[in-house]
Amino acid sequence: MLKQSLNFKLSQKLSPQQIQLMKLIQLPTQAFEQRVKSELEENPALDDGKEKTDDEYDEFSNEEDYEDGNESIETDDINVDDYLSDDDIPEYRTKANNYSADDDEKSIPYAAGKSFTQTLLEQLNTIRLTEEHRAIAEFLVGSIDASGYIRRSLEDITDDLAFTMNLYTEVGEVEKVLQVVHELDPAGVGARNLQECLLLQLSRKRKTESNEIAIKLIRDSFDAFSKKHYSKIMTKYDITEDELRAAIDDIEHLNPKPGSSYAGGSTRVVEQVVPDFTIRIKDGELELTLNGRNAPELHVSRDYSNMLRGYKEAKEKTKSQKDAVMFIKQKLDGAKWFIDAIKQRQETLFITMSTIMHYQQAYFQSGDERNLRPMILKDIADQINMDVSTVSRVANSKYVDTPYGTKLIKEFFSESMTNTDGEEVSTREIKKILETVINEESKKKPLTDQRLAELLKEKGYPIARRTVAKYREQLDIPVARLRKEI
Repeated sequence: MLKQSLNFKLSQKLSPQQIQLMKLIQLPTQAFEQRVKSELEENPALDDGKEKTDDEYDEFSNEEDYEDGNESIETDDINVDDYLSDDDIPEYRTKANNYSADDDEKSIPYAAGKSFTQTLLEQLNTIRLTEEHRAIAEFLVGSIDASGYIRRSLEDITDDLAFTMNLYTEVGEVEKVLQVVHELDPAGVGARNLQECLLLQLSRKRKTESNEIAIKLIRDSFDAFSKKHYSKIMTKYDITEDELRAAIDDIEHLNPKPGSSYAGGSTRVVEQVVPDFTIRIKDGELELTLNGRNAPELHVSRDYSNMLRGYKEAKEKTKSQKDAVMFIKQKLDGAKWFIDAIKQRQETLFITMSTIMHYQQAYFQSGDERNLRPMILKDIADQINMDVSTVSRVANSKYVDTPYGTKLIKEFFSESMTNTDGEEVSTREIKKILETVINEESKKKPLTDQRLAELLKEKGYPIARRTVAKYREQLDIPVARLRKEI
């Protein structure tokens, strides 16, 4: 049986403006600048304060420029005075007072040059090859990645030559041409794996006793060498510890990524980090400033205000004028909201970072990571009376320039644990101590995770062996066996 009924219920729902504000807060400085530029292009009622000519503004007197979809809006209900201001730059203008007026926009010049692949192809032009071999060589060069390796099998490359270039050949022929590619610079380019890459580089070195031993190690005992089974290697090749050390020294001076040594201009994107905040110590006190590029000078377009003023003063209002004023109202509302959102973004960023700075004052005063207090998102959210998600958006993608380098803000957050004195300490402090202990260990006999756990317990940090292993991996430190040196 079907039945209709009415129910009332309360629910919370984010408005589109609130969603957009959250997105603005999450953006780092460079992305925020792009968002402002995009808004300036999309909304002609928004102005950046820079001088413009009259013909750069659109005219809205043409009736054909508007659709009839907005006829439901009653223009008589629009209070034009709310959108007019005697000030050329009304109170909506966003300008923070926490950055220097002489902040200038610094840009990094990008050097133009030839790509890595183009450089290899130019080297091929100096080698005499048949037409077929040249086509294969160029295809192989095109298969080399940014690290200098060919990651695909020769069988796959042979198939691709047949399907894409209508060039039918054998795997053996492709391998013969690959030997030519291996002669190109930098040494090791075109290798299919690390072992081949190191061998190619060693083969170009001056022949010495240590060089010959190094070639044997990489060619015949690569697995044992990579696992640092030095005693087995010395027994197998009947060499002394000094001879093995000299061979290892030769290998350590090789480049495992020959493509990365190319510096003649690359097609790879150069990443630039622009700090969103700056912290300085002035007269013993911490001073926080927001990057001036986060505070654009925006205001409502004067031309749009003049259009509304003309509409108000007109005695007879045509349909074309009413359509225009509806369009203007929508754009002015959007411009005012965007300016207000930027102001809220500035306030949120500054308040959040200021709270983090004072919470971690001991660290910012000294630069010693052992002084970092345990801090989670909720600690900051409770102090500034904001949601945890808002703090997360501020911390996740923003950088701060400190006297000790540029840091990602989320790195200041860490869990806590209780030491033997009953005090809460940050896991960052434990990682720093763990790193120090490993740096000071004897590399001939590195400390195992179990021994590291015992040493930390002696220092007052009772943590399990598996926790030590987790922290060590987070610090990108290998296991004891791989830290061993002779």
